[in-house]
Amino acid sequence: MLHAIRTHSLRCVALVRDHRWGGAALISLYLSIVSGIVVALHYEHSEAFYSLTTIELVVPYGAFWRSLHYYSSQLFFLLLLLHLVTVLWKKTVDMDRSAWIRLCLSLPSTVLLLFTGYVLRGDATGEAAGMIAEHICLSIPQLGSAINALLFDLAASGIRKVYVHHVIGLVVLGGITTWPHLRKYRAAWRNHLMLILITLLLSAALHAPIEASRFGLLFIAGPWFFLGLQELLRFLPTFVAGILIPLIPIVLLCSLPQQDKWRKLFFILLLLWLGAYAWFSWMCLQRI
Repeated sequence: MLHAIRTHSLRCVALVRDHRWGGAALISLYLSIVSGIVVALHYEHSEAFYSLTTIELVVPYGAFWRSLHYYSSQLFFLLLLLHLVTVLWKKTVDMDRSAWIRLCLSLPSTVLLLFTGYVLRGDATGEAAGMIAEHICLSIPQLGSAINALLFDLAASGIRKVYVHHVIGLVVLGGITTWPHLRKYRAAWRNHLMLILITLLLSAALHAPIEASRFGLLFIAGPWFFLGLQELLRFLPTFVAGILIPLIPIVLLCSLPQQDKWRKLFFILLLLWLGAYAWFSWMCLQRI
């Protein structure tokens, strides 16, 4: 009996250690939500670029709140990826297949949430990202126009729909896919004071990027995590480069094998995809 209790306790401690990056990601998400609410109170989607510059210049501590929203969102995404790598490496996936697939589907909503934040800037990067996203949506056979009308529709409605999805739709979708996991694992602010301090100092020292329209340039890069896809679009059909290739890691994660011999193949395929995407991202950077 004592041996069983001790084994269970050690397993719980190991799980907590393995999920420390997940707790840090959750704290960064909380900071992003709080700062995002402050920015949203002064943001006007019909004049996005002018609205953001006004927030930075007129609203008290506006530049800090916008920077906090930007950097905490970036940290959330990076820490979430680190948490995923740790879980996969240590084989601590302790849930059934349906719950795991549901959790994996939170990754596309997280990427879209981060991506729509760039579009809402209304600057050169945001405009380029929005146009590319519309082009990719329209490449989907049969459903392209409907999906674009639902998610973006920039030509007809500006960034209004993007704004609604960013502040409501994608947040709700992410909450639905992750709620069973979040109910099981909690994050306490007091355990991540160093992360909070670093994020606050970074936001106070560095302004979040925003770019005016850059006339005369032949190439404008989108968000940093979008660079590989942007480069792939130069060589492959839009549907292949924009839909099928980005779906590969999601499909691999959803089909995570339980047996060790198949897990090795899983990691090889995932590393090959990551390496290829990093290489295309580097190629894209050379054009900037």
